[in-house]
Amino acid sequence: MDGVILHSNPLHRKAWEAYSRRFGIEVDEAMHQRMYGRRNDDIVRDFFGPHLTPDQVREHGAAKERLYREMMGPVINQSLVPGVREFLARHRDLPVAMATSAEPENVEFLLDSARLRTYFRAVVDGHQVRHPKPHPEIYLKAAEMLGAAPRDCVAFEDSFAGVQSTRSAGMAVVGLTTTHDELPEVDLEIPDFNSPELEPWLASR
Repeated sequence: MDGVILHSNPLHRKAWEAYSRRFGIEVDEAMHQRMYGRRNDDIVRDFFGPHLTPDQVREHGAAKERLYREMMGPVINQSLVPGVREFLARHRDLPVAMATSAEPENVEFLLDSARLRTYFRAVVDGHQVRHPKPHPEIYLKAAEMLGAAPRDCVAFEDSFAGVQSTRSAGMAVVGLTTTHDELPEVDLEIPDFNSPELEPWLASR
């Protein structure tokens, strides 16, 4: 979702910086880089320390995401990755799933606010799996919910952890350079869904 459907990472960075600063923590670039593709509980323990209780981890994560949604709300439609709505509409006859490390509230927020819910036959968030990315569980669960073999699936990813997850699941992967300038080990690399290479590549599979 983040970095593939919604160009949200810049606001996630700002939200993490603003929220962490309340507790005297300055988020540097290395911390931001470790954030991409990971589930909130991993990020909170990384930023705030491993001593937190599960309840404290959930409270920090939920508070940060409330701040993020406040920031994203007014700009959500113009923050969609270019061409993604049109791409989903063109392929609405195919089984499409969303497999994301994002918090469930953020998933619902995007699907409803940007009116994208009808395009997805299955949605799997980070709290529906035992093992977060880069483990392949989330992609394997999404394929199972679609009734598809992983080898017949194409995943779209923007993070290193996500690419590793799809590869371990046995899927082909299209890398979007919305978060990183280069994504190694992808089958096709594109800047966004308006890329002229995308549709011919999909048709050739």
